[in-house]
Amino acid sequence: MKNIGVIGAGQMGSGISQVLGQAEYRVKLYDISEHQLDKSIVTIGRNLSKLFQKGSLPEAKIRSTLSNIRKASSLSDFEDCDFVIEAVSEDERVKINIFEKLDSLVKNGAILASNTSSISITRIASATNRPASVIGLHFMNPVPLMKLVEIIRGHNTSDLTFQKAKELVGHLGKESCVSEDYPAFIVNRVLIPMINEAIFAVYEGVGKPEEIDKGMKLGTNQPMGPITLADFIGLDTCLAVMNVLFSGFKEPKYRPCPLLVKMVEAGHLGRKTGRGFYRYET
Repeated sequence: MKNIGVIGAGQMGSGISQVLGQAEYRVKLYDISEHQLDKSIVTIGRNLSKLFQKGSLPEAKIRSTLSNIRKASSLSDFEDCDFVIEAVSEDERVKINIFEKLDSLVKNGAILASNTSSISITRIASATNRPASVIGLHFMNPVPLMKLVEIIRGHNTSDLTFQKAKELVGHLGKESCVSEDYPAFIVNRVLIPMINEAIFAVYEGVGKPEEIDKGMKLGTNQPMGPITLADFIGLDTCLAVMNVLFSGFKEPKYRPCPLLVKMVEAGHLGRKTGRGFYRYET
């Protein structure tokens, strides 16, 4: 497997493309927004330059990585890819629509993977005629720095697809953990409810965001407080995962905090919009 397609040139898609390019895979990166696609290539170059300045990446590697990443003009450009990774927003309808299109465009035998952080791989796979070749690869953010990739097998994912996906993760220098296909999998099943509870603590006046973050950082040795982390992930993404959990289990403990819902409705999504629980320079 040398030709890999990535769909979505946001923070996750850019990071995935970067690590693939660094590992000498030939990458085709696609986004519906040409502006976002151009921005992604610039961001990848900037990130590689920072690694060079820190002495952790030779200058020649910057050139080879960038030469390995090419912009795709449409999904039809993925027809010769061996592996395609979807990394768009956490919206089931959008993802299923993409997989339906990929199924008819990408060659037989190619693996289709989703970077979803919560949505059923089985349901996504059922939208295709190749459910055995569909798998979940949940990269952690920021992708170039985080060592873990969560691998999720759908109900019909084949052993061969799983083995190839695991090998890809290993070639990227990352570790994998394997999750069954239940709402939010392993990492977000634990993480997002914790974040939601931290937001409830703000909502109910238990403490201000900075006090909650300080308490969790110094009291439990977390590198980043849960409110700061929510802003970093994106409050819309946090809400989407909570909705998946609430819908999937129908249990009150997964009810999204009303404050989280209100902030998303107001467009205060965290770092990416310059305002969440904290303010950021954009």
